[in-house]
Amino acid sequence: MQNSKRLIRCKAPLRISFAGGGTDVSPYCDERGGAVLNSTIDHFAYCTISPRSDNQATIRSLDYETIQKWKTGETLTYDGNLDLIKAVVNHFNITEGFDMFLHCSAPPGSGLGSSSAVIVSIIGAVSEWLNESLNQYEIANLAYVLERKELKLSGGKQDQYAAVFGGFNFMEFNSSRTLVTPLRVKTDILNELNYVMLLANTGKTRDSGNIIKSQTEGYINGNSKTAEALDNAKRLAEEMKNSLLKGEIRQMGELLNEAWMYKKNYTSNISNEYIDKIYDRALASGAVGGKISGAGGGGFMFFICDYDKKRDVARELTTLGANVVEYNFEKHGLQTWRFTQ
Repeated sequence: MQNSKRLIRCKAPLRISFAGGGTDVSPYCDERGGAVLNSTIDHFAYCTISPRSDNQATIRSLDYETIQKWKTGETLTYDGNLDLIKAVVNHFNITEGFDMFLHCSAPPGSGLGSSSAVIVSIIGAVSEWLNESLNQYEIANLAYVLERKELKLSGGKQDQYAAVFGGFNFMEFNSSRTLVTPLRVKTDILNELNYVMLLANTGKTRDSGNIIKSQTEGYINGNSKTAEALDNAKRLAEEMKNSLLKGEIRQMGELLNEAWMYKKNYTSNISNEYIDKIYDRALASGAVGGKISGAGGGGFMFFICDYDKKRDVARELTTLGANVVEYNFEKHGLQTWRFTQ
């Protein structure tokens, strides 16, 4: 095949966090243990690598509408531009040249764990290219270490593990380990949950780092309201997991509503007037309960609705400027493959 190009591709799914988000953030999870219920959806972060015969690296990111070039074999400096890629390149000490193409189904600041899915997809593609044998826990932990410790980006642990494992998972976190328990949810239950659940983009992005920083400071400084809210979020993750497995979908909606009330107590900037308006109008139109996905302040929200009111809720949210997004639950996590073009 003339002028053929070897490609290594990878995709990692984004996630929705039903309950327990915030309890996966240190130091809370290290001291009291965290628990999260989440699921991946069919929106993805993609990475493509095409090896080169020189030591030139060319990175093209559709999401940031940028192209960067550098020479491989040197330690890259973090400067806020494509640092996720640089952290992976530095870790694997890549000396060969490559072209990389990146894009994601959701914009940065969506609340769907997009940045973690991006770094997971990069690690997946690079490890496949270099024939590095890493298991799911090793990939997820590496993504966490590079994102949270190497780059010092604020956040928790659930996003990296969700992107790697995929599906519905109950995750437990403490100072010594992370345990991911895949949930075997019956198809009828998944179909019903998908039928009555609505996902909407508020159209407002947010800086999750500042929100998480405020939450963490509240906990460290002994704010009883913050600590109590996190304790209840962890409890609700367990309760919602049980409701999901038993097919008690309306109960899940009611627990979502309770979880949202506690989440707003993490810190004052979780919600705002616009988000409150969306939430109140959704409930008035037929939603049983819902919450914002991610740290808060903007991004995506989701609601469990009475089945015959979901369209009314969607119409009401649209009038407020939110965009209802089609989705399905995604059972697969990180996937890599090779292709010759």
